[in-house]
Amino acid sequence: MSRTVFCQRLQKEAPGLDFQLYPGELGKKIFDNISKEAFSEWQKKQTMLINEHKLNMMDANARSFLEQQMTAYLFEGKEPTIEGYTPPKS
Repeated sequence: MSRTVFCQRLQKEAPGLDFQLYPGELGKKIFDNISKEAFSEWQKKQTMLINEHKLNMMDANARSFLEQQMTAYLFEGKEPTIEGYTPPKS
């Protein structure tokens, strides 16, 4: 049985994540308020950001940067700036 959440990113009811994919309070907020679809979109952007900025995920600053980008994307509707990437027009 899949659970449904009101996705803050997509502004609609959508299937939620099966389990908490991110630790701590932020992870709980994502689990409660973000759909699978929106989180999947974020993961693609996260990969582009990691590659573009050559981020080392062992580095606390890199993780902090990505967390800020993720929060802005999922909860504030902000697209991350990725060189050479133009988001599709909706």
